[in-house]
Amino acid sequence: MPERKGPADVVDQIKAYARQETIEPLRPLPRWVLMGIGGSVLLMLGSISLVLALLRVLQEETGNNFTGNLSWAPYLITLGVSVIILALLGLRISKRSL
Repeated sequence: MPERKGPADVVDQIKAYARQETIEPLRPLPRWVLMGIGGSVLLMLGSISLVLALLRVLQEETGNNFTGNLSWAPYLITLGVSVIILALLGLRISKRSL
């Protein structure tokens, strides 16, 4: 004959079920967020370094091509490359579940 459960057992089962369905799926969340923040910071620092390197190469290694009236061209080229990179990164963003 099955054992009868009292109100305390039912409440305990409801608490266990709620914990299983709400808290357990969120346990990996802090690690996931920290890895995302760390990756974003490293990507940002690397991107800034590469963009500054591109600007310096255009200013210093092209001889007299970007002097005088064309001194603004390296900045425009660098801005264009940065916008293209940002657009490509924006296309690669995908929503993933935890």
